Amino acid sequence: MITLPEFLRALLFAFLGALVAAPLSLLPAIHIYNIAGFLLMASVFLGPFLAPEEMAMLFLGMVTAYSVLNTIPSVFFSAPDESMVFVVLPGQKYLMQGRGYEAAVLTGIGSLGGIAALLALTPFASALFPALKAILQRHLHWILWSVIAFMLLSEWPKGSDRAPAGWRRWWDGWRSLTAGLATFFLSGLLGFVLMYRPLLPVHVAYQNLLPAFVGLFAVPWVLQNLLAQTVFPPQYIARSVDATPGLVLRGVFAGTLGGLFAAFFPVVTGGIGGLIAGHATAQRDDRLFILSQGASKVVYYVGGFLLFFIPGLLLTRGGMAWMLSTLWRPYGPYFFYQAVAAILLTGTLAFFGLLGAARVVARLVERVNYRTLSAGVLVFIVVVIFAVPALGEWASSRDGIAALQAGVVGLAICAVATGIGLIPVLWGARRMNAMGVLLLPIALNMVGAGPTVAGWLRLL
Repeated sequence: MITLPEFLRALLFAFLGALVAAPLSLLPAIHIYNIAGFLLMASVFLGPFLAPEEMAMLFLGMVTAYSVLNTIPSVFFSAPDESMVFVVLPGQKYLMQGRGYEAAVLTGIGSLGGIAALLALTPFASALFPALKAILQRHLHWILWSVIAFMLLSEWPKGSDRAPAGWRRWWDGWRSLTAGLATFFLSGLLGFVLMYRPLLPVHVAYQNLLPAFVGLFAVPWVLQNLLAQTVFPPQYIARSVDATPGLVLRGVFAGTLGGLFAAFFPVVTGGIGGLIAGHATAQRDDRLFILSQGASKVVYYVGGFLLFFIPGLLLTRGGMAWMLSTLWRPYGPYFFYQAVAAILLTGTLAFFGLLGAARVVARLVERVNYRTLSAGVLVFIVVVIFAVPALGEWASSRDGIAALQAGVVGLAICAVATGIGLIPVLWGARRMNAMGVLLLPIALNMVGAGPTVAGWLRLL
């Protein structure tokens, strides 16, 4: 039985985690998993001051605050992670209309709705999710291949029908589909290289995918903003949002479906789950779309981590749960309800923090030249990609030359990934196809063909 002082202490650590994550969530290219990885490395020294269950609450506060506040760089700086890649285009539309603050608030409302949905599922979680796991465990491979097929098939040929007849008209229609397929398979090839022959040292293996994800999703958008010479209008700080309660409920419902799907199934991210849920619920409204994406990413990040705490489930989904499982595992319902309380506290505080941060950043965007801002974001991203693996290697080996080499390798991986990520930008394809970096190698591994393909590629 957990006493009241222990419960309050757990909430305090969750609150501290939210405080740590809040400023970091506003910075492009910083993922909270990487910060958690450094804390995990430091656990040897933090052990006397931070018990494993307290680190669990710290991580929970960090991931909850991050899932709400990472809306800011996605909407205003166009530097999304894989879970926010779909919300950028509607967010950019709002930003060009002087309504960037409203787009951030709509996403935040969806995030708050996602937290409320997780809270509503709490009484049924210990009975529902173990049963789902038992039913679906043997079918994960073909479900994942169905998701891949849907992603690729929904990239339907499209064109203007204005090109001259013949090969030019064919290419006009099939250009985006060809770019989507090329993005998927090239990113999948990169994923095979990173998984079967990691280029970064083993000391920083947990950072291996960071340069790839940043190159695939963040850098192409920043380069596009830098070259487009976009000038944004003054941003209006609205006192209300253009969304009825019914619209909010529809968006949260769709986003919760997509987020739960992404949280429960391996490799599927919140962006993919939101895409599938959006098609399933026939979304055609930018407001509905933004709301659903806000709910989807929170349920994906927070719900995936919450699965780790459900009694009797023993399911690790997402990077935070995998890292924590190396140190500690929860036992009994007390930790589960403690985790739910921590999510409710930190999620609510993060929403109000979002309102203030979005207001400040909206003023910044209208006062600073956007090309200058984009150039600053690009420089920051390059520094992060170099520094994260370099610091990880330095912390492990205390070898300056090895740390320098790790940083250079991180930049090289990011450069290759950026080249792949620019394909959909230049040819008008869906950028979510870059998730082939995870989907293709893991889907092939699930059916036992991964080592064979890796052998063909001479990676073994």
